[in-house]
Amino acid sequence: MKMNIAMLRILVFLFLFFQFSAGVLAQDSIPPSVRTDTTIIDTIVIRTPQLKIKVIPRGAMLTNPKISFVGKPLSKKYKRFSVPSFWERENKLGLNLSEVAFVNWNAGGNNSISGLGSAKFVRNYKFRYIQWENDLDLRYGLNAQEGRKLQKTDDAIRFSSTFGYRRDTISNWYYSVKANFNTQFSNGFKDADRTNIISTFMSPGYVFLGAGTSYIPEGKKFNLYISPLTQKATFVLDQDLANQGAFGVRKALLDADGNVIQEGENIFMELGFLITNTWEKQLYKNMALSHRLSLYTDYLKSFGNIDVDWELILNLTVNKYVTTTIGTHLIFDEDIKFDEVKAADGTITDPGESRIQFKQILGVGLVYNF
Repeated sequence: MKMNIAMLRILVFLFLFFQFSAGVLAQDSIPPSVRTDTTIIDTIVIRTPQLKIKVIPRGAMLTNPKISFVGKPLSKKYKRFSVPSFWERENKLGLNLSEVAFVNWNAGGNNSISGLGSAKFVRNYKFRYIQWENDLDLRYGLNAQEGRKLQKTDDAIRFSSTFGYRRDTISNWYYSVKANFNTQFSNGFKDADRTNIISTFMSPGYVFLGAGTSYIPEGKKFNLYISPLTQKATFVLDQDLANQGAFGVRKALLDADGNVIQEGENIFMELGFLITNTWEKQLYKNMALSHRLSLYTDYLKSFGNIDVDWELILNLTVNKYVTTTIGTHLIFDEDIKFDEVKAADGTITDPGESRIQFKQILGVGLVYNF
């Protein structure tokens, strides 16, 4: 009995102890109110807009794009970068016109109109050790006068191609191979009545083919070509002119009655020394001078007699489409004879003599480059 009372007292003690501990250590789920500080702090946060990072590719133009609102907008469309070409191109078409008209003109004169058409195409390639120049020049002019038939004022077909190779990029001297071709478009007449043909297409026609060296300075439109070994071929495809021995070809053999026994040759071959020079210079903003010279002498037939072909042209530019041309052209060829004398039976008593040929050109016209 005493044991049960003692156990009961212990249980009551433990119950009271745990109740007291729970009351001291326990915390209410709602915290008691705390007096706040009366000081108010206002904070303003300013954020700049975040720009997207751009990946700028690095190429030949190592510049970063800049955005600016200062200045005027571009007047021309932006040109994208393109791979540079090693070809230099020139395409030019020209037309010169001149006209003279008289009405009751006391001093006299004939109405006339003249026209000269020209075309020039250039294709030049240059890269490190190689330079290749190609030039095609076409010209044809006519003059019409009252009471007279049409007369030519200019007639030329010229093609030139020069291929050069140099050993390094410092030297201005090239090992070169050159080819030239010259002829005309239509018939040429000696008299105003257009009955006596003295030249026509490929009569004559000249072909130069040789090898040598060229001096081409960097950044200048200058080309000096020296060839100690050049073959010159003169073509006279018109048989009547070939039978007459025109332009140096062997003429036909005739019998006593003037009948042709053997036709004249159509090709005359020469081997000689050739020097050519082309040069262009911009004298002023609207004034350019161009020069072309060819000197040739034959080793076998007449060494020392030099054939000269020299052309000098001054271009005065008025604007993009209007230009004035002043030019001279001088030719001397030992094989071209003047004042030939024939007997009554057709035999040649005097072969004539070589003379200097000179032509002067002055024209104002339209030019179109493309």
